[in-house]
Amino acid sequence: MPAGEDTGAPALTARSPAMRPRASLARRMVLIAAGWIFVLLLGGGIALERTLTSEVESNFDEQLDYILTAMIASAEIDASGEVYFYRTLGDQRFLEPGSGLYWQISGGDYEPWPSRSLWDRTLELEGVTAQGEHFDSDVHFYNSGQFAGEPLRIAERTVVLPGSETRWTFAVASATEQMDTQISRVRLILIWSFAVLGLGLLVMALLQIRYGLSPLRRVRAAIQNLRATGANRIAEPLPLEVQPLVDEVNALLEHTERQAEEARRHAGNLAHALKTPLTVLTNAATARAPDLGEAVMRETRTMQRHVDHHLARARAVGRRAVGHSRTNVFASAEAVRRAVERLYPDGRLDIAGNRSAEVAIERQDLDEMLGNLIENAAKYGGGSVFVTIDPDEDTAEAREGQCLIWIEDDGPGIPEAERVRIFDRGARLDTGKPGTGLGLAIVRDVAEIYGGSVTLGTSEDLGGLLVELRLPRA
Repeated sequence: MPAGEDTGAPALTARSPAMRPRASLARRMVLIAAGWIFVLLLGGGIALERTLTSEVESNFDEQLDYILTAMIASAEIDASGEVYFYRTLGDQRFLEPGSGLYWQISGGDYEPWPSRSLWDRTLELEGVTAQGEHFDSDVHFYNSGQFAGEPLRIAERTVVLPGSETRWTFAVASATEQMDTQISRVRLILIWSFAVLGLGLLVMALLQIRYGLSPLRRVRAAIQNLRATGANRIAEPLPLEVQPLVDEVNALLEHTERQAEEARRHAGNLAHALKTPLTVLTNAATARAPDLGEAVMRETRTMQRHVDHHLARARAVGRRAVGHSRTNVFASAEAVRRAVERLYPDGRLDIAGNRSAEVAIERQDLDEMLGNLIENAAKYGGGSVFVTIDPDEDTAEAREGQCLIWIEDDGPGIPEAERVRIFDRGARLDTGKPGTGLGLAIVRDVAEIYGGSVTLGTSEDLGGLLVELRLPRA
């Protein structure tokens, strides 16, 4: 092949969507479970972390508030108007420079009075600004980064002490290292706890999925056993959720088996039907019979009838297996009437009844059945044909899901003794008119394939033949 020539054929490695492997059901369930576990644990972990962190910060602030209250309760005004403590604060850290716990009192034109732990530093308080002091009757908490490398948490409150008109701002500051350590420990515990919990939940989900999908593996094993042992049903008891699937598989196996048996039976019938004409032709050819040509024509017509009959059945079975169809009966009957009126222009053909009736049959098969019945009525009747769809919609057939179709004519009818034999292949009562004798046989076989039936009777209105065709509703 010349270089670069495109043959137009698809690449051998290409795979159609139907051939590509589908995603595993277990994998989908694991991904969904893992996703939900992650989302729920993440949301719960964040909420719990914020709650515990807030609790740690609240406890830390309560300690500062307790110290601040103790300072205010111990403060008095001396003769010079300055603040002093009539009792010493109990925490030793206030006496150690750079201990991380400090206090400071500021007010008016007085110099700020710091704790010894501040040494030569001074707290920059929000309550004391260049514009003056503001009054905080309640304790005020805030963070401060005024000391490099030592973030602080400050609690301050403004009070007016007895014997003084000065607004004094009391402040307690503590390094947040201890609080940050507690928060970090809480977060680490939460991370490990939720990680172990998530892993445990995922393992439990895996075990649940494996246990929950075990019936499907049993179904697969049962189907493999069908192929290996030749069994025709899955008899193993399975959970209620899986049993409908097993029932459908058994129904499919039964349907397939029935179709195969039907195909074998009709193949045998066709072979048996062709055997006699072939034997006649073989004997005539061997004996060099003078009427060999006439015998060939006669027997080939017989074989053609058998072949047409079985082909019609095969087409109906094939179309039925494709799926459920919906065909409007009135529309099909109208189409057949237009065709029959061209063949018998002098006749009269009326259609009445339920215009919306639909049957679960392919349109081509319904046309063939109605065509054979209506054409026979026009051919062998007296000229009048009356088709009624659902003559009485409140009948038992209607309640049982069957659509009833009447085809009546004004001809001589068929004697009751002949109404069973007339459905045989090639059976004909009036040999004076052209025909193959297959019409009613085809109608009966196709109707039975779809679960319907056909019977013969006498028309009360026209006096001729009445054909009752029952077909399943869509």
